[in-house]
Amino acid sequence: MATQYIHFTEEQKQTARQTDIAELLRRQGQTLKRSGSEYEWKDGSAKVTVRGNLWFHQYDHEGGDAIDFVRRFMGKSYPEAVEFLLSGCGGSLTLSPPIQRQPPKPFVLPEKNEDMRRVYAYLLRCRGLNRDVVNVFAQKNMIYESAPYHNAIFVGYDQNGVPRHAHKRGSGSQSAYKGNQDGSLPEYAFHWHGQSDCLYLFEAPIDLLSFLSLYKEDWQAHSYAAACGVSDQVLWQMMKDNPGIRRVCLCLDHDEPGQAAARRIAEKLKEHGIPSEILVPIQKDWNEDLLFSQQEEIRCPTLQL
Repeated sequence: MATQYIHFTEEQKQTARQTDIAELLRRQGQTLKRSGSEYEWKDGSAKVTVRGNLWFHQYDHEGGDAIDFVRRFMGKSYPEAVEFLLSGCGGSLTLSPPIQRQPPKPFVLPEKNEDMRRVYAYLLRCRGLNRDVVNVFAQKNMIYESAPYHNAIFVGYDQNGVPRHAHKRGSGSQSAYKGNQDGSLPEYAFHWHGQSDCLYLFEAPIDLLSFLSLYKEDWQAHSYAAACGVSDQVLWQMMKDNPGIRRVCLCLDHDEPGQAAARRIAEKLKEHGIPSEILVPIQKDWNEDLLFSQQEEIRCPTLQL
């Protein structure tokens, strides 16, 4: 049966877009957590940030307005989503005042520290990474230590050698800080181009480096990318820039968001006729596998920041 066409005026579509998502979720019996001027909502174990009529999925690095939200998380088509929102979902819903989307900030690499002492201590002693592997990336300015915060910076370059992405990871023994530099382009997240036909995709740079530390033999021959999340944007950019890639190994985390993303990306690759394989770490991620394989306690240095 053909889908019935429903005509909406521009005013109706704008009204639906402006629906306050936090109130919509509360009407559905969902729980939200306040975080400053925003709310946090869980899509399974993944975090979704909500502000007025806008949302952003922290794992997939995707977002949109209230119509997009209903389409993605409630499984409705575009006309169904608009009609659902205009109906008030069983009662009158509040409209969010228009939120000005800030223009993207220009990308600038974090300031470089004069040495990498703290980052090397963190990567080698805390994370158990192989020194030779880290050295290769450091010598190519793909890993460095920032000033003044001493974060580990993982840089992604475009095909012309211009830095386009930087992932930041706290290097203190108690630090859980991580995030991407403002203006980073996700399609150029931390990656390595090899000559073989195989690309390995990871969630985080440290997972990528952990995998190389576990499987060091001839590692430079292959291609690797860290999505800094579970988006597939860097994967498709890698395949565009390196036509020799013919197959993909999906090496995402051994948890619900990671494996759900692996299945989703595998299905998309299949639609494009690209063979793929899902490699699952034994522990939660490849760094935990690396530390477990070393069979010894690795003590993190206490650093005075």
